[in-house]
Amino acid sequence: MTVPASGFIMESDGSNCLPLPPDVENRIVSDLLKESESNLKEGNLHYVVSNRWFRRWQLYVGQPTEEFFSKDQSSDSPHLNVSPFNILRPGPIDNSDIIINGGDSENNELEIERFLVERRDYVLVPGEVWEKLYDWYKGGPPLPRKLISQGVTQKNFYVEVYLLCLKLIDSRDGSESTIRLSKKATISDLREKVFALKGVEQKEACIWDYFNKWKQSVLDGTSQTLEELNLQMDQHILLEVDGTTLQTGMDATQNELALVALEPSWSPLSIAGGAVMSSGHSSSYGNQGSSFSTSVSDMDDRNDVSSIVKNRGRGGLIGLQNLGNTCFMNSALQCLVHTPPFVEYFLQDYSEEINSDNPLGMHGVFALAFGELLRKLWLPGQSSIAPRAFKGNLARFAPQFSGYNQHDSQELLAFLLDGLHEDLNRVKRKPYFETKASDGRPDVEVADECWRYHKARNDSIIVDVCQGQYKSTLVCPVCRKISITFDPFMYLSLPLPSTVTRSVTVSVFYGDGSGLPMPYTVTVQRHGCTKDLTLALATACCLKSDEDLLLVEVYDHKIYRYFDNPLEFLASIKDEEYLVAFRLPKRESGRPKLEIIHRSVEKYSTDHSKGLERKLFGTPLVTYLGEEFHSGADINAAVSKILFPLRRTYSSTVSHSRSGSRSQSMDNEVKETSEKELFFQLLLTDASGVSCKPIGKDSAIKHGPLIKVFLDWTDRERKLYDVGYIEDFPPVHQTRFMKKTRQEATSLFSCLEAFLTEEPLGPDDMWYCPVCKEHGQATKKLDLWKLPEIIVFHLKRFSYRRYLKRKLDTFVDFPIHNLDLSKYVKSNDGKSYLYNLYAISNHNGGLGRGHYTAYSKLIDEKRWYHFDDSHVSPVDEEEIKTSAAYLLFYQRVEK
Repeated sequence: MTVPASGFIMESDGSNCLPLPPDVENRIVSDLLKESESNLKEGNLHYVVSNRWFRRWQLYVGQPTEEFFSKDQSSDSPHLNVSPFNILRPGPIDNSDIIINGGDSENNELEIERFLVERRDYVLVPGEVWEKLYDWYKGGPPLPRKLISQGVTQKNFYVEVYLLCLKLIDSRDGSESTIRLSKKATISDLREKVFALKGVEQKEACIWDYFNKWKQSVLDGTSQTLEELNLQMDQHILLEVDGTTLQTGMDATQNELALVALEPSWSPLSIAGGAVMSSGHSSSYGNQGSSFSTSVSDMDDRNDVSSIVKNRGRGGLIGLQNLGNTCFMNSALQCLVHTPPFVEYFLQDYSEEINSDNPLGMHGVFALAFGELLRKLWLPGQSSIAPRAFKGNLARFAPQFSGYNQHDSQELLAFLLDGLHEDLNRVKRKPYFETKASDGRPDVEVADECWRYHKARNDSIIVDVCQGQYKSTLVCPVCRKISITFDPFMYLSLPLPSTVTRSVTVSVFYGDGSGLPMPYTVTVQRHGCTKDLTLALATACCLKSDEDLLLVEVYDHKIYRYFDNPLEFLASIKDEEYLVAFRLPKRESGRPKLEIIHRSVEKYSTDHSKGLERKLFGTPLVTYLGEEFHSGADINAAVSKILFPLRRTYSSTVSHSRSGSRSQSMDNEVKETSEKELFFQLLLTDASGVSCKPIGKDSAIKHGPLIKVFLDWTDRERKLYDVGYIEDFPPVHQTRFMKKTRQEATSLFSCLEAFLTEEPLGPDDMWYCPVCKEHGQATKKLDLWKLPEIIVFHLKRFSYRRYLKRKLDTFVDFPIHNLDLSKYVKSNDGKSYLYNLYAISNHNGGLGRGHYTAYSKLIDEKRWYHFDDSHVSPVDEEEIKTSAAYLLFYQRVEK
């Protein structure tokens, strides 16, 4: 059958003899995606598709695309998110940019490039979607991956994009092969694959966990998964056949060393301060890049607590090996294990405080795993360890951190502190308290009451050390009702105020046809949002109280996007783009927008037999319509009204009367002329602009939130209207050669003051006023009330919006010694408000390929160290202030 007004043909049974229309493809894929999301099941197939190809398909079918940039594309490049008009159909699916050519040498499996980022380099589509795309476009190669589940208390589903890659060493000849399996595969699956690859019988051979090329344990044919045994990406496994073996660690008598598990099963006694394991042997295998003494990595803790405490001055300088994009974890852990109160606590016997029955915790497992890791990191004489068991437990209880993708050290820190608190919560049965309103009571009374209630339900080393209290004041914008609450905090997330501005030029049109368009150039913060731009524009153009500004971006003479989100970053707007704002009456619910796109109608200059040629030109216009169904006459009247200022008689009158009063008689003449206006050549179009339907005076126009029409300009309209007002408008900024400015800088105090500044709540965070009985955009003010011993400042360098992800490299100047917070604290509890810095989590680089490190001041020493995964080295104090600082850890200076 033929789809009307499309030019595309498809067969009635759904199979295509010619390409489907883009909107049909879009609808089919959207329906399949919804169906897949409602039927998530472990084992479901998904396919990895190159985002470079998938973006072309999205543009073709008219889907919005996120403002991610692929690895061969700079963020300074021109827009790729262009309108679906006239976008060519993409060619065959091409995954060549995300795979390693040739695949695996042993079994010719295709390998995906490492360190790719989802939605930037690739997308994941359900199997049903892949089948459709492949049916329509062919190409490939197909890259199927299974959906797996992760988590203990809560099951999360995710696609295992990167299979576990193991390096198999054959003890007979020392050769190395690559084995790839799901981490959900069992040891039996691994053995079967290895023995088939090497052509040996199972009874003749055994396989070792050969992490760091040290025998850890025999991988017996059990139902345990590779994940449960903490096998890591790219680690070695060893195949021994008929007793043949490679030379490994030997003791003084040339006997093979006793083998112990990398991080063995533990008990509360062995971890929390009681008797510890004493088997095993410490070796001098390899230097892991540390500046200090060498040792085997991640061997068992074989020193008692008193020995660790006594010798801790020689410990604490141990690196953490990167297990595959785990630098974010290593950075946060190094800051925590160098937090003085935690060192004192976890090196003592804390077994009695383990809360294994807390439904909000992790049965004590997480606290024990962290305590064991901290003890190992404070053992003297080692260089680095591989936190395999800790990462395994992290993945069990926090599936969002599983796999080998890069994550955020602050998000991990928040989970670690919360998880440790719940596992160590001294409150076994939490009492219930009903929240009381402040009702004009003194702040001290209300704050103390809230803190008592909080402590009655939450009492742990984390609360003792890391939790403070702030005062939150909400004010209703209508009745001015004031609500005051006192809430606990565990860290403070501070915005980075910008001191750098940019000039933005916007052409402002009257949506009601009451005036001529005018360009305005305003100055806004470079890292501001569209709300800041519209406020500056409103002031510049003297916007009335009953008007709103509708901000849009124009691309190729069409509206590319509406800036509906007031918090969208201005960084998403490039200098070469074109912005237009429409002055419109404050919108009433249900009023649809009318979007008018201009087309120039001309005869073909060379081949008159082809008839008329239509080309888009000028700036599209937007106005509101009434709520009722519309006829062609209604649409025509709206078009006539918004074009009224462009009438040559009107514009001439305005230009001649700018220096004096406008002639009332001439105005009346213009209005009379407009009433006799001929009917415009209008055509109704769809969202993609593909179909066109002529509009007559009596045509019934279907009601909808957006009505789009083409306005065809002939010689007749050009004689009546001055199209120069819609053709000539400036870009956002005229690029000129400018001297490079110094790096933007601010201070920690400026960030803190921005955090404490009163501001209106966002549209998605409305407050329900108990007096007005409705949600409103209240103003919110935060104040610090009670400060903890340890304060963590999170500098909000990363910002995430639907169409933009960015990182701020602003240099934040922060005190190292004697940070004085006294003027920001509203209570007086008699404690010191001076703090010293002792650790920093750093993030270097951009969003997709950044790297986390840590600076930490060693306990009982007056010098700093740089922890870069397994490498540890001294660093001068004056070098720790950089624009990479992300998390700042401070400890109170006691009076």
